[in-house]
Amino acid sequence: MKNKWSCLAIACLATLLLSLDLTVLHLALPRLVADLGATSTQLLWIGDMYGFALAGLLVTMGNLGDRIGRKRLLLIGAVAFGAASAVTAYAPTPELLIAARALLGVAGATIMPSTLSIIRNVFTEPAERTAAVGIWSGMSAAGFAVGPVVGGLLLDHFWWGSVFLINVPIMALVLVGGILVLPESRNPRAGRLDPASVALSFTGIVTLIYAIKEAAHKGLGHADVLIAGVAGVVLLALFVWRQTRLADPLIDVRLFARRAFTASVLTNLLAIFAMSAMMLMFAWYLQLVLGWSPLQAGLAQLPGGLSGAVGGVLAARLIQHLGRNGVVALGLAMNAGAFLYYATLDTELNYWALLPVMIVQGMGTGLAFTVNNDNVLATAPRQRAGAAAAVSETAFELGGALGIAILGTVLTSAYRAHLELPAGVPGEAARESLAGALNAATTLPAAQADQLVQAAQAAFVDGVYLTSLVTAALLAVVAVLALVGLRGVPKEIPEDVLTGAHS
Repeated sequence: MKNKWSCLAIACLATLLLSLDLTVLHLALPRLVADLGATSTQLLWIGDMYGFALAGLLVTMGNLGDRIGRKRLLLIGAVAFGAASAVTAYAPTPELLIAARALLGVAGATIMPSTLSIIRNVFTEPAERTAAVGIWSGMSAAGFAVGPVVGGLLLDHFWWGSVFLINVPIMALVLVGGILVLPESRNPRAGRLDPASVALSFTGIVTLIYAIKEAAHKGLGHADVLIAGVAGVVLLALFVWRQTRLADPLIDVRLFARRAFTASVLTNLLAIFAMSAMMLMFAWYLQLVLGWSPLQAGLAQLPGGLSGAVGGVLAARLIQHLGRNGVVALGLAMNAGAFLYYATLDTELNYWALLPVMIVQGMGTGLAFTVNNDNVLATAPRQRAGAAAAVSETAFELGGALGIAILGTVLTSAYRAHLELPAGVPGEAARESLAGALNAATTLPAAQADQLVQAAQAAFVDGVYLTSLVTAALLAVVAVLALVGLRGVPKEIPEDVLTGAHS
């Protein structure tokens, strides 16, 4: 296909926007505390709701694309995402902002699996497919890097809603380019979409996420947490059971008998769980501890994100030397080492010492996620590329949302445990979050304000220390799992092998 690289460009532009949308929000969180009066719990929901809604619907939307056409679903998603972005930008309260973020998640769920499944169907040669997935992963990493810079520029001159309005013109480009360039593809033998499976997958994922989030926030001893946790597990078990009895399931559970597929999905979930907290942690650390502007914070993180794009492009070549399991394990080990360094951060920073660590981490992220995404796509038939991509993206988004919820709670809990309030300072607002403490300091006399700011920043750094150590340990374990779980996977997995016998 002569225009397949143009197709890749459209897919990359769409995924660039989705990753950019996530990182610009993290920079805007301190503004939401001041402008909307959002509590720490509301901030977590604002950050998580997009991923929760998206994760709950990815499986359904991936299958819908296989049935009605991946191009059609991508174009519908582009229109919906642009409209939801405009609604989000003008949300007047934290509650309405959370609801608007849910709408963005629904729209995003139509886009993510469509981009990967289009790549899977356009690039049929194994080496070209791996390279294309590497470029796609690199653009996703670039979005994470460019997002803070774009967000910083906007937040330095406009209100927080401007970081969502930038989605509108970009999605317009995706819409026009998609109409002109993308070929249509679908599963010619797809059956009808099973409503019961849709309901079970969505309610099971969302209910389980709610239980985990609330357990991390207030503990396991609450009835609603226990009920939601049991209900989520039961609903997902029923979903899996139903898939084994349908001629046209949402997920072909036989794919999980393929070791490369299962190991890659699990590794991605655990890795993004560990890494997701870093984005939130750094957004707060650079702005609220070091006092940098949103633009300075965005520029500081840019080299790390861009190195992720480099890692994505290099992954295909490194596979030939290290094997697929070696590349994934190397990338995760690079991340684990970076988080060990992050545990040494203090209220003062030598940025030039931090810079190479961020570059190493970013490159490692690009290596690991590129190979895992390619493994998942390669181990599924092209006819069900949307469903396979949806499984991969569900694991990615679910892991990211859970990571922010759980590790974000670890960070907040450690902050509260280590905060030592100066005498005479009211503690309710200061204990909510670092941003709350800084806002409270503006109402105090100068001497008390300085004491509160120093105490709050020191407590937050203690939280960074604990969160970084936990993350480094988890990433080291996942690296070992990848080295063992992906052992023996061919460097180039040919089409006829992957669509045939399980491995």
